[in-house]
Amino acid sequence: MTFQEAVSQRIYELCEKNKITPNGLAEASRIPPSTLQNITQCKNINPSSFVIFHLCNALKITIKDFFDSELFNPKNIIE
Repeated sequence: MTFQEAVSQRIYELCEKNKITPNGLAEASRIPPSTLQNITQCKNINPSSFVIFHLCNALKITIKDFFDSELFNPKNIIE
């Protein structure tokens, strides 16, 4: 799995856990829906920490919580 795919999958996991749609998350985080869509569709090669920060704030989690997932284990990420 690529890093972009891991970020995308993590966003979907957190949306499901928090019972929010990706569009609802975009609205709550004040991130343009097209930006979030580009991230979740792996069209954004390097999502900025600023965007992840805003998503985390909307989800009421820390950036550490966002990346605290087996998805981001270096053994699972291909370059």
